Amino acid sequence: MPVIKRTNIPGPKSLELMSRRNTSVARGPFHTTSIFVKEGHGATLTDVDGNQLIDFASGIGVVNVGHGNRRVVDAIKEQAGHLIHGSFNVTPYELYVRLCEKLNEAAPGSFKKKSFLANSGAEAVENAIKIARHYTGRRNIVCFEHAFHGRTYLAMSLTYKDKPYRAGFGVSQEGIMRCPFPYAYRWPGGSPEGSSDEKVSVECFTKFEEIMNQTKEVPAAVVIEPVLGEGGFIVAPKLFLKKLQDYCHEKKIVFIADEIQSGFGRTGGLFACLKLDMTPDLILAAKGLGGGMPISSITGRAEMMDSPEVGGIGGTFGGNPVACASALAVFETFEKDGMAEKAEVLGEVLNEKLQNWKEKFSFIGDVRGLGPMRAMELVKDRETKEADGERTKKLMKYCHENGVVIMSAGSQGNVIRFLIPLTIEKTDLNEGLQIVEKGLQEISS
Repeated sequence: MPVIKRTNIPGPKSLELMSRRNTSVARGPFHTTSIFVKEGHGATLTDVDGNQLIDFASGIGVVNVGHGNRRVVDAIKEQAGHLIHGSFNVTPYELYVRLCEKLNEAAPGSFKKKSFLANSGAEAVENAIKIARHYTGRRNIVCFEHAFHGRTYLAMSLTYKDKPYRAGFGVSQEGIMRCPFPYAYRWPGGSPEGSSDEKVSVECFTKFEEIMNQTKEVPAAVVIEPVLGEGGFIVAPKLFLKKLQDYCHEKKIVFIADEIQSGFGRTGGLFACLKLDMTPDLILAAKGLGGGMPISSITGRAEMMDSPEVGGIGGTFGGNPVACASALAVFETFEKDGMAEKAEVLGEVLNEKLQNWKEKFSFIGDVRGLGPMRAMELVKDRETKEADGERTKKLMKYCHENGVVIMSAGSQGNVIRFLIPLTIEKTDLNEGLQIVEKGLQEISS
């Protein structure tokens, strides 16, 4: 067996490239690690210095089917040899239609559906809001605390965290109404373990209704992540989602599920909505949809999707043929390789491990998630629940220097999230978890 190199991270080549990056690249893009990657296969990354790292971040939840997935790579190569770009607005092509057909079939709901393709999650959010406003003729949009919906101006306005996402970029878009999210662990009046799903659902929905009653205008849409992504992997209780969904249907409000991070196997099945008994009017996907290629989608009720006039939604690169081919290969991988089953097994392993760590380490205040979309929240004291962002940074640093790529999340930066490729080998998974546990031991003093 070849010796696996996980030492001297970051190495000299990465450090030299970071120096060049700082000279030539705008400072705005952040970096979770200071390594520069050369190759990726399965759940393993190799940096420019030859170090191999176990990837527990999946490029922020993108390569759910693994780095260099053979079906995805073959589909990209084959399509690139035929047509790299056509612009669906100018010369349409079958791949766009085929992918929309697959999305319509996969999305929750028995009603007639149609889909639209774009390039990024933020584009999907922006276009969903355009569709909802056009369909209803109304303006206001309801979003939630701790949400992340993107970095373009409207998406940024919906995003909760001010720094670094909104600060200094000007006034947020008008018509945005923000409501509390049912964050059970930190819900007022809860125990050190948090509040029950029933308590947080009832009280949170009551607050939602109070906010709605303060305005005379019925909103155009309510947009929610059924499982918060950047906000800390907080799962919305089924009861709250049911109340929210019923309210939207009664008031004829477009109910939008942002599954950009939680979709395509990240919570087990293709969508978290399917596990949470949620049937949105519009559902948004990106990240895991493309297997590494930039593509996003809006899928929903046909009458809503058809509301904008011809030319009202679109774009030069949306639904690029190579990206469509890659997304279709992702669908094929889920259908033929038992990805949902692999995801469920990974979720069980992670849940058991995180629960065990919570018992061992008093600074882990909460562990949570759905399927393999798991997280642990670090606190200074379990009674006060004061966020421990510094310890979170130390754990990440330890993991990166010892060969595991891991990321934080949460509005206070004190959540460690696990976004592990669903195809990870058992040996890599076990080694990666051992390194994280050693990191927890290292920061416990």
